[in-house]
Amino acid sequence: MERRKFIRNMSLGTAVGLTGASLAPSSEAASLADKTFNLNYAPHFGMFKNSAGDDLIDQLNFMYERGFRSLEDNGMMGRPVDVQEKIASQMAKLGMDMGVFVLDKGGNGANTFASGSQEHTDIFLDGCRRSVEVAKRVNAKWITVVPGDFDRRLPIDVQTANVIETLRKGAEILEPHGLVMVLEPLSDTPNLFLRTSTQTYLICKGVNSPSCKILYDVYHMQKNEGNLITMMNHCWDEIAYIQIGDNPGRKEPGTGEINYLNVFKYLHEKGYRGISGMEHGNAIPGKDGEESLIAAYRKADSFM
Repeated sequence: MERRKFIRNMSLGTAVGLTGASLAPSSEAASLADKTFNLNYAPHFGMFKNSAGDDLIDQLNFMYERGFRSLEDNGMMGRPVDVQEKIASQMAKLGMDMGVFVLDKGGNGANTFASGSQEHTDIFLDGCRRSVEVAKRVNAKWITVVPGDFDRRLPIDVQTANVIETLRKGAEILEPHGLVMVLEPLSDTPNLFLRTSTQTYLICKGVNSPSCKILYDVYHMQKNEGNLITMMNHCWDEIAYIQIGDNPGRKEPGTGEINYLNVFKYLHEKGYRGISGMEHGNAIPGKDGEESLIAAYRKADSFM
């Protein structure tokens, strides 16, 4: 599933106005609040809409009641300011953390960092400046950045240098605010410049900033390189954020070939206490599918 389609699908049915009618979790929250997970998993809006309804605040409350303590919202930059503020306010009341949102127009097929184009760089830097305000508003720290496609007219090393130079300029904007752009190698199309964890590791070393790190999406990396735990270990000091999805299918753990029990155990033993974003669909539709998804996480999380 391409990222733009994934973001669009998450938004369908969830971009409903926040009524504000549910400003606190239900009475069940008190009894379920201690049923958290060993790792910090972050659902996204729409994942539990059959159980919680279309209202975003109700969805947040449901996530909290079922033990989740973070939210991931790729499309946050596209939400109206008042909606961003209401989401942030409710998350603060619940004590939930904000995961990544995607830098819009940060890099795509029409705007690639690899070309070294000043026009493309300016578009990216404008997105960085706008993302600072959004991050402050929603108490976010991580911003997903994808450098776009290859520019096959140029030698690969020149493309890499162009990407590093562009990202350095972005880091200069984000670093004073303590924000981190997390670079995500993807498997959506072979035209994408950023493809592997080690390539991303090299670029992060080249940028040499605490504001430029790796977003390791287990689904994409299983498709592109495999050998998950070994590759994470090689790149560990530059990994700042994890995303989840089983392969094939990009659904919850246990629906594909990845041994998430071992992956989660590895992350915990490495001392990772950051957010693991649930960037996948539901294998089964409806309320039953949502309960099945939660059960799948309980099972994969039972490594202790």
